[in-house]
Amino acid sequence: MRTIQLPSGAAIPVLGQGTWRMGETPKQRSSETDALKFGVELGMTLIDTAEMYGEGGAEEIVADVIAGQRSRIFLVSKVYPHNATRQGTIQACERSLKRLKTDYLDLYLLHWRGSVPLAETFEAFLELQQAGKIRDFGVSNFDQDDLEEAHRLDRHLTATDQVLYNLSRRGIEWNVLPWCRQHQIPVMAYSPIEQGRILKNRALVTISSQLKVTPAQVAIAWLLHQENVIVIPKSSRRDRIQENYAALEISLTETDLSALDKAFPRPRQPQPLQML
Repeated sequence: MRTIQLPSGAAIPVLGQGTWRMGETPKQRSSETDALKFGVELGMTLIDTAEMYGEGGAEEIVADVIAGQRSRIFLVSKVYPHNATRQGTIQACERSLKRLKTDYLDLYLLHWRGSVPLAETFEAFLELQQAGKIRDFGVSNFDQDDLEEAHRLDRHLTATDQVLYNLSRRGIEWNVLPWCRQHQIPVMAYSPIEQGRILKNRALVTISSQLKVTPAQVAIAWLLHQENVIVIPKSSRRDRIQENYAALEISLTETDLSALDKAFPRPRQPQPLQML
C-alpha cells in the first residue's frame, strides 16, 4: 500500500476504510465486521471511525476487527465538538480507547468546529499525546480560516484535515487543498462517491466502461490521483471492498481527467465548506 507522510513523519496509507453509519443496526454487525476484516486482509489497514458513529457502536465493531493485529492498523477516531473541552476531550478519548480495546490511537481528530476554544482542545490533544494515548492529532471539516487558527496555535501539530471531497464536491480546491499542500498537511477525503449519487454521470460511466472498471472505482482513482490526498470509502460488502482496493491500480489518462473536469468543473470562486 502506498503511503504519504503526516507532518510528524508518520506514514499513513493513501486508501483506507470508513465506518460512518456502522454500528447502528445490530443485525448488520456481522457483515460490517467481516467487510472491514476483509479490507485489512487486502492491505487497507487505515480505519477511520468516531465516537459519533453509532454512538460508539462503530468503534466497538472496529475493536473486533483489529483484535490480535493492532500493530498493523492505522487507527483514526474523532471527538464530538461538544466534548472538546480540555477535560471532556481526555474523557472522550478514554471512552473511545475502551470501546476500541486499545491503548492508543494513531490519529485523533476534532470532528468539526464547535463553541469550545480550539486552543483548549489542542491542550487536551497535547496532554493525550504526551501520555502516549494518541500519536498524532488533527481536525475535520475545517475551512481555511479554521486551519489558519490551528496553524497559529502550533504550526507543527495539525496532522490532517478530514473533509468532504469528491468529483461533485470540489470546493476545497479553491482554498483548503492548496493551503494544506503549502503546509504539507494531507487532506483525508470522506464520501468519495457522494453516497452513490454521482455514479450515473455519463462521463464516469463512459470512462469506467472503457477501462472495464466501475464508476465508483473511477471516482476513487480520481481522488487517489490528487496530490497529498487520503481516501476513506466505506462499505459493508466484500465485493465493494475489493473494488475499492482495486482502484489503486487504475491509471487515468489526461483525456480521462479532462473529461471528468468538464463533467465536474473545478470551482471558479470561493465556496463555503460543505459537510455531510
